[in-house]
Amino acid sequence: MKRLFKYSLLSLAATFALGSCTDLEIEETDSFITEGFQGLEDPASALNQLYSQVYGQWGDQANRYALYEVTTDALLIPTRGADWGDNGRWRKLHQHSWGFEETDILTPFDQYNANQLLASQILDSRSGASADVAAEASFLRAYNMFTILDLFGQVPFRDTQLSSSEVPSVLTGAAAVDFILADLDAAIAGLPAVAAGTGDLKRASKAAARLMKAKVLINRHIYVNQLTGGGGTPDPADLQQVISLVDAIEADGYALQAGYFDIFRSTADSETIWWAETGVGNRIFNGLHYNSTGLGGGGWNGFSTLAEYYDLFEGDANNNRYDGDLNAAPLDNQEERRGGVPNIGVPFTGAAGTSDNGGFEDGSNVGYGFLIGQQYALDGTPLQDRPGNPLAFERDFTDGDGNANLINNDEKTGIRVMKYNPRYDGGFQNHNIMLRYADAYLLKAEAMARLGQDATSMVNDLRVLRSATPLGSVNLDAIADEFARELFAEGWHRNNMIRFGRYLRNWEFKEDTDARRLLFPIPLPQLLANPNLQQNPGY
Repeated sequence: MKRLFKYSLLSLAATFALGSCTDLEIEETDSFITEGFQGLEDPASALNQLYSQVYGQWGDQANRYALYEVTTDALLIPTRGADWGDNGRWRKLHQHSWGFEETDILTPFDQYNANQLLASQILDSRSGASADVAAEASFLRAYNMFTILDLFGQVPFRDTQLSSSEVPSVLTGAAAVDFILADLDAAIAGLPAVAAGTGDLKRASKAAARLMKAKVLINRHIYVNQLTGGGGTPDPADLQQVISLVDAIEADGYALQAGYFDIFRSTADSETIWWAETGVGNRIFNGLHYNSTGLGGGGWNGFSTLAEYYDLFEGDANNNRYDGDLNAAPLDNQEERRGGVPNIGVPFTGAAGTSDNGGFEDGSNVGYGFLIGQQYALDGTPLQDRPGNPLAFERDFTDGDGNANLINNDEKTGIRVMKYNPRYDGGFQNHNIMLRYADAYLLKAEAMARLGQDATSMVNDLRVLRSATPLGSVNLDAIADEFARELFAEGWHRNNMIRFGRYLRNWEFKEDTDARRLLFPIPLPQLLANPNLQQNPGY
């Protein structure tokens, strides 16, 4: 089973514009840019289209999200009967056994190159974009080129001033980083400063551009060397810039917020820097059991996490419960970010975003964070799976013979992950966070630690706010763990794992730890279409 929320026709059209071809002849139907391009008639409308494409791609559970989360220790999707087999699509990502024809690799290459081309067309002087439109287009081009560089190590770039018959050049290493940084500097100069919790944060702001720049700088040594064997260490000057950029974000009022799961509602908060106007349904329903809730037609019973990831969080290894509302005291000594499973729904009071179901807030029987053990209906009745067994999510992935396996699982295996919650807006709020302050905060702590400074108090301030035990001291491993806890299921885990040297380690069901897996292969049709591209090392 693979239920995907479809993104807009605009996104699909842009992807088609980058469709693959089987020979080197460039025809108008598969060209990167329309022959005779002389600028866009309405660059502001094109910018709205670009945002729509980016939002839809972010909200998808496949493609980019799958590459950043399912290829890590954070998420996996076992085959349960006939559900979620999909010719091994999901298993190959988690096991690092992907090949050249995986749709979740082919599609992002097309999508994000289409996005950056549209941004370049907006920025073409012949389009006559206003200064504010150009600043947003610079930010979005940088974001999309960053994504391509991070995933593939090579960024095809078409100069829109050249004939469409010209093959796009390819930016790699320092040249790619410098290009992206130049766009981000232009964005920082031209974008508005938007205070935390105010303004239109689904559009780019100075804070968003500063956070993206911090991400580029702290990864620069990786990008410069990723096609030549990797290695290297961050430049202290880059690390100092990261600290300064985060300080500038703080100056706009962004700060850590108490009430962890409230951050992921559509209400104002002090952490959200950039959010996508796209549904959160994929993030909710892909892990819930079919019987977990009637909202959205029920869950899809797929996405789960490894027990070793769950064990990063404080609390009982086998239980994660709270009594009634999430605001009640936890029953298993768990930290706030681990959430919990309620034993009954919340009485309906007409609170904003909620709906009545038999006197309870519909969906409020679904827990937050990590769902393990017995699950309950709104009235407190223990739920059952479809064969009639107690619906109790288990730590391990086993087949019918009790062996560890990613195929032939039953309906209950795997701890489920719930960052958003169906309790609000029926599970379909169009408010999906892309960048938030806690990420910037931890980047600053990381930069300090890499500069030899003590980041213990910074990390502990965050941990205390999240009801976790303060640490006696903090090193880079501790900061890597904190990234994993704070940003789980937010679409950045692969990037962080690579930077901390963790992406090639073993985890359950992983088959390949070769360094070639630090990058994805360049799609074969793109190699044929553009001889300036070279296949990545090891493929």
